[in-house]
Amino acid sequence: MFVDEVSLKVEAGRGGDGCTSFRREKYVEMGGPNGGNGGRGSDIIFETEEGLKTLIDLKMMKHIKGIKGVNGKGSDRHGKNAEDIIIKVPLGTTILDAETNLVLADLVKPNERVIVAKGGRGGRGNKAFATHDNPAPKMSELGEPGEVKFIKCELKLLADVGLVGMPSVGKSTILSMISACKPKIGAYHFTTLSPNLGVIKLNDNRSFVMADLPGLINGASTGVGLGDKFLKHALRTKVIAHVIDMGAYEGRNPIEDYENIYNELANYDERLIKKPSVVIANKMDLENAKRNLELFREKYPELEIYEISAALNQGFDTLILRLADIVDNTSLEDLYKKEEYSSHILYKFNDSLPYTITKEDDIWIIKGKEIETLFEMTRFDEDESVARFARKLKGMGIDDELIKLGAKVGDEVQIKDYIFEFKN
Repeated sequence: MFVDEVSLKVEAGRGGDGCTSFRREKYVEMGGPNGGNGGRGSDIIFETEEGLKTLIDLKMMKHIKGIKGVNGKGSDRHGKNAEDIIIKVPLGTTILDAETNLVLADLVKPNERVIVAKGGRGGRGNKAFATHDNPAPKMSELGEPGEVKFIKCELKLLADVGLVGMPSVGKSTILSMISACKPKIGAYHFTTLSPNLGVIKLNDNRSFVMADLPGLINGASTGVGLGDKFLKHALRTKVIAHVIDMGAYEGRNPIEDYENIYNELANYDERLIKKPSVVIANKMDLENAKRNLELFREKYPELEIYEISAALNQGFDTLILRLADIVDNTSLEDLYKKEEYSSHILYKFNDSLPYTITKEDDIWIIKGKEIETLFEMTRFDEDESVARFARKLKGMGIDDELIKLGAKVGDEVQIKDYIFEFKN
């Protein structure tokens, strides 16, 4: 089953909890704190694998969850970092943030890796909080939550040459004749329901990859037929090869067919018509092919045309050599602009607060990444941890901001799912 689009949730591992512990050896006075730190939670990593051609494995996952880091222990024992989760994907996989639609990564190289969601850091044990003023702290941190992202994966197959054309013009037959690929071939429209890839090897030891892209008919760029589903794969190719039925089988008009496909490519993405291209005049063994080719050349004298008969396995040598030359002299351009990448966005800090405070149903609700992370890592069953949490809130100016907004002592304040009373 060919799957080229998948939406899923990725959740990196939470960090291990820090430990609150003290040395208790019989003959060691004032042993002091010895609670270790928690280990880091697992990252969610996507890595390319050359043998994969579909995202079917991801479609079965839906939710990828990381592993929690090991908790710290007494006697200064730090928790072990969790093993990273590595997800294999095909070359040509683009990973987008589903909420912003920005590109997180475009994976086109063999064994290329990207961290999609980072694991949380381990919480600090009480030994890490020891200071000159407080040499025996009775508090530690919980592990930091791992990143949670909703992502969309899109596969745009990597191929050097993309075969485009109307249904039943012989694209699959051409691919089967010049490569080891054996696509399904039938005498009816939409025999091919997914792109097929074939490797073409030349006698001079050169090779290139060709893709048969199905489903192009009038209106393909707007979703008619299968076109909009597979036109995106053409964006990865270096060369566009228009396959035309010059024999006019089924009453086709070669000129109209070429114009329709050209317009569909232009409507979908103008980059497609700017790529190097050739015309493959197929079915030249049929009766009207020669005359139709003359009319076609008169209409488009500037086009590079190669005559073949896929059914009779004729005319491929010159075509293959020419395609190999074009591929060798054409570099693959980046599919996305810099500003389309998430990493390109610059976050400018200004006078606005790193949190928001709103009031809903008489409850003051505080939101913000920094304050929510602090909340998640605080042990509320330890008095010193609670006191530290309160100091942090005050240091961030939250108490003053609540008073400014009209909060009174005793009002309910909510951070995530926790509700407590406001005390100034």
